[in-house]
Amino acid sequence: MIDPLVKIMAQLRDPENGCPWDIEQDFKSIAPYTVEEAYEVSDAIDRGDMDDLKDELGDLLLQVVFHSQMAKEAGFFTIDDVASAICDKMTRRHPHIFADTAAENWDWEKLKEEERNDSGQSSAMDGVAHTLPALMRAQKLQKRAKRTGFDWDEVDECIAKLEEEIAELKNAKSVAEKHEESGDLLFAAVNVVRHYSVDAEIALKDGNNKFENRFRMMEKIAGEAFEDLPLQTKEELWQRVKSAS
Repeated sequence: MIDPLVKIMAQLRDPENGCPWDIEQDFKSIAPYTVEEAYEVSDAIDRGDMDDLKDELGDLLLQVVFHSQMAKEAGFFTIDDVASAICDKMTRRHPHIFADTAAENWDWEKLKEEERNDSGQSSAMDGVAHTLPALMRAQKLQKRAKRTGFDWDEVDECIAKLEEEIAELKNAKSVAEKHEESGDLLFAAVNVVRHYSVDAEIALKDGNNKFENRFRMMEKIAGEAFEDLPLQTKEELWQRVKSAS
């Protein structure tokens, strides 16, 4: 069923009879929409809305087809090449399923590292996308460093480093220093939770949702007077809501 979608996109990009907006797009202009659609897929999953998930997966698939059509026009690759490449990769990365490798000898990360080496990547940091959300990228960078042996052995060492970064931020004088130390502090915090085997991106997302829900409950209890309440009263409301949730 993907062929009709490929044909629709080819028509939209047709220089003579296509859509002016679609024709003028390029990889960079479409990239933000691709990222947005991926987040909307994640949101539908979080809400457990399967009808919406179906629609959002379609929107995300459209992005794959859009990029592939532009690549075809430029002579780089086609949608078939994309499908073929991922089939090859999944087969190669699952030798315990598609080859004569025992499951206990299968190592996903080792296989990916071998692929990076074969592609000519020279650093353990190669291939970590700069466009990832900052917390997610921090985790990936730290995991890559860990594979080279550059990592703390104990979580207490990570916590000590976090406390050190807090002190450095407190002592920072200029805006530039505060900016730099803030980044170091957040990176160290990710390192702590990573050592607890917690996904920092998911943990912060859940923390955001918890804060939002509790704040909304405070507003509901206080009504229109919420903004005018003194901070102490708001704190009391917060503790009330916190104990009830």
